[in-house]
Amino acid sequence: MTVSGPGTPEPRPATPGANSVAVEQLRKEGNELFKCGDYEGALAAYTQALGLDATPQDQAILHRNRAACHLKLEDYDKAETEASKAIEKDGGDVKALYRRSQALEKLGRLDQAVLDLKRCVSLEPKNKVFQEALRNIGGQIQEKVRYMSSTDAKVEQMFQILLDPEEKGTEKKQKASQNLVVLAREDAGAEKIFRSNGVQLLQRLLDTGETDLMLAALRTLVGICSEHQSRTVATLSILGTRRVVSILGVENQAVSLAACHLLQVMFDALKEGVKKGFRGKEGAIIVDPARELKVLISNLLDLLTEVGVSGQGRDNALTLLIKAVPRKSPKDPNNSLTLWVIDQGLKKILEVGGSLQDPPGEFTVTANSRMSASILLSKLFDDLKCDAERENFHRLCENYIKSWFEGHGLAGKLRAIQTVSCLLQGPCDAGNRALELSGVMESVIALCASEQEEEQLVAVEALIHAAGKAKRASFITANGVSLLKDLYKHSEKDSIRIRALVGLCKLGSAGGTDFSMKQFAEGSTLKLAKQCRKWLCNDQIDAGTRRWAVEGLAYLTFDADVKEEFVEDAAALKALFQLSRSEERSVLFAVASALVNCTNSYDFEEPDPKMVELAKYAKQHVPEQHPKDKPSFVRARVKKLLAAGVVSAMVCMVKTESPVLTSSCRELLSRVFLALVEEVEDRGTVVAQGGGRALIPLALEGTDVGQTKAAQALAKLTITSNPEMTFPGERIYEVVRPLVSLLHLNCSGLQNFEALMALTNLAGISERLRQKILKEKAVPMVEGYMFEEHEMIRRAATECMCNLAMSKEVQDLFEAQGNDRLKLLVLYSGEEDELLQRAAAGGLAMLTSMRPALCSRIPQVTTHWLEILQALLLSPNQELQHRGAVVVLNMVEASREIASTLMESEMMEILSVLAKGDQGPVSRAAAACLDKAVEYGLIQPNQDGE
Repeated sequence: MTVSGPGTPEPRPATPGANSVAVEQLRKEGNELFKCGDYEGALAAYTQALGLDATPQDQAILHRNRAACHLKLEDYDKAETEASKAIEKDGGDVKALYRRSQALEKLGRLDQAVLDLKRCVSLEPKNKVFQEALRNIGGQIQEKVRYMSSTDAKVEQMFQILLDPEEKGTEKKQKASQNLVVLAREDAGAEKIFRSNGVQLLQRLLDTGETDLMLAALRTLVGICSEHQSRTVATLSILGTRRVVSILGVENQAVSLAACHLLQVMFDALKEGVKKGFRGKEGAIIVDPARELKVLISNLLDLLTEVGVSGQGRDNALTLLIKAVPRKSPKDPNNSLTLWVIDQGLKKILEVGGSLQDPPGEFTVTANSRMSASILLSKLFDDLKCDAERENFHRLCENYIKSWFEGHGLAGKLRAIQTVSCLLQGPCDAGNRALELSGVMESVIALCASEQEEEQLVAVEALIHAAGKAKRASFITANGVSLLKDLYKHSEKDSIRIRALVGLCKLGSAGGTDFSMKQFAEGSTLKLAKQCRKWLCNDQIDAGTRRWAVEGLAYLTFDADVKEEFVEDAAALKALFQLSRSEERSVLFAVASALVNCTNSYDFEEPDPKMVELAKYAKQHVPEQHPKDKPSFVRARVKKLLAAGVVSAMVCMVKTESPVLTSSCRELLSRVFLALVEEVEDRGTVVAQGGGRALIPLALEGTDVGQTKAAQALAKLTITSNPEMTFPGERIYEVVRPLVSLLHLNCSGLQNFEALMALTNLAGISERLRQKILKEKAVPMVEGYMFEEHEMIRRAATECMCNLAMSKEVQDLFEAQGNDRLKLLVLYSGEEDELLQRAAAGGLAMLTSMRPALCSRIPQVTTHWLEILQALLLSPNQELQHRGAVVVLNMVEASREIASTLMESEMMEILSVLAKGDQGPVSRAAAACLDKAVEYGLIQPNQDGE
């Protein structure tokens, strides 16, 4: 018996009965889909067949066929499960045993894989496939044993050096700590450290309090816990969850960040454990990871309000909660973790959000803490699924605000108002509801007139945040504008004046980009913007206050006159970009907003002229565009921003490890990048300053719109530059997925076209890139666009397919029976569009060269095949001639019968003329065709030997 490879589904003899016939039909359908490379479709067919009350024998075959699909899809856990089900039905199923061994090998469980292979060899001792696999896996096991035994002594020696008090600060100690971290990055090394009492020894390093040793311990623990839930749970048990979380709160920023990374790794391992039903990488049954997850989150919530915890540590705790608690996708129905955090910890989050900057006796916060709390609250609120859950959130927030507003005097009112500000910046629905509470808005207005700067700051900021909400804007316009103007004109404190100015800017920009809807008198916005730029450039003012100047510009730059003056002010742009790189992370959204306005990269649709006329007739308001927002002005502003160094600043913003870089902020940056690469001549500047690298994370994470904009910018760069230079190293493979996402039907025709062009470039670089494109399931979408009505999209898809056809898998698709892929290429080779002809003929030339069997099918796909080939050879375009000549040569060499048909037609005369032409690839190919015909005895050379 010969065993087919891991990806070959098996047939079986048909058995009588209706169910058996249906099962057999679905199995055959699955096999055909499998051969065409549609592994998910095959999987669905096999699954459907299993649901038809199949016989045990049929079930065994279907389960092992499903295992083959999962192996192809690289889902080795499921492949193991399916193969095991087949073995349960038939313990001697050698194919299922072999497939399970392959899955186990990929999962790193070599000891179990070798047992299955030994069983295969015992069942079929002469099978060379099994013998070779057993030898390979035996070699891997020996190598692992050698590695593990050699690391035993090394691990012990490293810990001895690190824990030796006499080695303090030596180079030897530093090297030992680096080696330990490197060893832990490999799973085998991490396992060795873990089994060598490593966690207890690392605990001793943490207890030393020495920064270098603590960092080494934390980074080694990252390796131990990474993607391994059972080691994670054991580590938390040994060290104590409270102890691990408390390291976040130390004053040393590097140690706090390292602890944050470790906790993120632990969260990922535990969450994966929850998904997989308590199974770790090694398949051991362990403690419920969901409970461990809640214990970890509970400790983080406690840390938020602890006195003595550093402000940086508090921010790191908020960052972890933002990443770990809300669902990653709304498709996940389970938001129980969010509900649990709201019930257990909402009050603690609100305490951070409502905190005042370092008041006596309170916990410390940074300039970013309240913004991080706002983002966490927003994420939690967005994760709620029904009105009852949202009502509970509102009730808890309102009860908390009332508890401070009533009965705690002025200090309590300030705390309540600060909390309302936090909600307005996060879940604004909850903030709006809080503003409606009795006395809150009146207290805000009253405190704006306070003589105490701290009280004024809290009140004015609340007024600014409330001004952006539709429900309150009219109230504030009526009651707050005069107050803000008085504060701006008469306050002696810049911190108050700058905030009052932002409030005025916010109210003054209510018309957005509509030139006809200006709130202030002519020239007022320019004066406000000039003052904002003046404060922005004043480096004597602290960054926390200067960021309010950027907030003001973010609103005022809706006005095109303000944009023009801003991009001309080199000092203001420099100050803006420097501030975006500072520790004041809350400025990022305002910087991005101002750049979106300056580049006009917001969504704007030209109104339908007929609708405009109708609106004028009905005396309705018609939005007007500012003359300086026309394309020529926008292009000039983009060039000035590029010259000022906008790309470098944005690259730094993208690299920010802060919750302030929200999905909305990412979308704004993506919009700006797309505007910057619109002109071909500007793309080199963007690439040179690192824009290509920065676009990749923007295209992989954020809002759908943001990801699409970033992907389109990537496509533009990939089309006009050398992708290997633009995305060096492994980054080039990360570009594929965003480009493929632009092929979806919800994208515009321009986005489809640019994605196809970019993928064509990538597919022409290497087989590895082609495999990556295939893995992202791009081929069916590219094929679909080959039928597109728009000629440029159709041509781009054909060119892309031509390059992809260099891969064996795509060649298999063309060679498979029952499809029209080859016919389409032949017909396109006869189209009037010369560029489409060139792409299709190139694909034909390559396919007929790689797969000679296709040559005999060309005459079968269309009766016009001969005319099409003759037209290619007679084309005035030498490139088309050459491709046609190569196709004809491949057909002549493939079969004497085809060669005979060609020589009996006018083709022989055409080839004779071409062979006598100027020396070149066309004449050589034509001469080779004639030589082969002579060899077949189809034609005779003339007296001159020609």
